[in-house]
Amino acid sequence: MKYNSIVLIKQVPDTKNITGEAMHEDGTVNRSALPAIFNPDDLNALEMALSLREKFGGTVKVITMGPPFAAEVLRESLYRGADEVIHLSDRRFAAADTLATAYTLSKAIKKIGEYNIIFCGRQAIDGDTAQVGPQVAAKLDIPQVTFVDKIEQIDDNSITVKRSIENGYEIIQTKLPVLLTVMGTANEPRYPSCKLVMKYKKARSAAEIKAESENNKDSNINFNETINKLKKKNLLIQTWDADNIGLDASECGAQGSPTWVAKISSVQLESKEIKNIESNYNSIKELISELISDHILG
Repeated sequence: MKYNSIVLIKQVPDTKNITGEAMHEDGTVNRSALPAIFNPDDLNALEMALSLREKFGGTVKVITMGPPFAAEVLRESLYRGADEVIHLSDRRFAAADTLATAYTLSKAIKKIGEYNIIFCGRQAIDGDTAQVGPQVAAKLDIPQVTFVDKIEQIDDNSITVKRSIENGYEIIQTKLPVLLTVMGTANEPRYPSCKLVMKYKKARSAAEIKAESENNKDSNINFNETINKLKKKNLLIQTWDADNIGLDASECGAQGSPTWVAKISSVQLESKEIKNIESNYNSIKELISELISDHILG
């Protein structure tokens, strides 16, 4: 049997390069202050979907929700072998919490229709909530298995997976369709294919083209002409807004988000004790001995 997969991915700020300007005063992330990357666990989710297709056949469709230039992670998905990618982009989606995000994603999945498995990364590194995947499953009223490391077995009606837990693992069987959240330890994501990079490097979403034309008033970007050219070359990434997927405006974006950041505190670390160590053998040996005795080194 062939299996049709949907992979939910996210472009996130690179939290390894976090700065003091990483947050706005209202508690939202200042994405312009940090480089944007493909959420790491989502790469593992995509790899699991691609590996399943290679073994059994089927399709891999990828969805991301985000501002215009979040389409970059969709191109990266195409470079790795995704069959189809969809960009959910609308100002009405802005400032969504996990519940409003899950609502929007679930409506897009319902528009797609037939699927066997939805793959998500375990969690996103910007929010670290691990809530969106399970909330999407709840919205769709399908089973979910979190912290998945491996698909052990799959047939027409059910799937058996290995799930990581503290100090061990579980083997769980459930019916299809199902949503799986995938661990970063599950596999080694493949590198982009040179052939696919050459094929899709000029792919753009309508939201991205519109933003480029608005941001470059002096350029010669013609929106309709560019759209038509990309369509002819099969390089137009689908863009769906709130109207395309039939959203209730009161349930998406900031309006549909029951949670918000009440307060942000800047944490400042102060050194209480400073010890200068001379750069010679005996001083360094003494420092190491002290660290070991304090159980800092072992």
